[in-house]
Amino acid sequence: MDPGGLSDEQLLEQVAVTRDAEAFEVLYKRYSRAIYSLVQRVLRDHSAADDASQEAFAAVWRAARGYRRERGTASGWLFAIARNAAVDAARARVPLVIGEPPEVPDHGPLPEALAIAEMEAFEVHVAVDSLPDREREVIELAYYSGLSQTEIADRLSLPLGTVKTRTRSALGRLAGVLEERGVMR
Repeated sequence: MDPGGLSDEQLLEQVAVTRDAEAFEVLYKRYSRAIYSLVQRVLRDHSAADDASQEAFAAVWRAARGYRRERGTASGWLFAIARNAAVDAARARVPLVIGEPPEVPDHGPLPEALAIAEMEAFEVHVAVDSLPDREREVIELAYYSGLSQTEIADRLSLPLGTVKTRTRSALGRLAGVLEERGVMR
């Protein structure tokens, strides 16, 4: 059976039961960008995010037998492992503080807001993946790689106007998809 046609849950169960490398590869291809994005947002360092993303997928391989379908979706389980890998990596980078730190109120977002933001980011990644290749390419270069439209035009050997048109078209499609999915109101 072709693993590409299986659900995430079925793929994860194949990895758990038979250590199916093909099933694992399909899961990796489906989630590597979204996992990297989540980890990168936590760590804010590309190199550390690469390492933590790889550690997350290694943990998925090692812990696949611990996945239980009745507890939730495979994607939720994958994102929980990725979040834990990011937190572990962030803790490893924090220097040990000797003494009492001053009491400072935490003005950061609440856990619920962080969870909502993570799910919205996942929805955005799914929407970006649904774009036609030509449009997805310019969006990924602009928003994931941080390139300007001029830099994108140079990299892809396209006229600047074509890059602008594809970007505008892609953003329009994304807005429609995200509105349908309830991410944008």
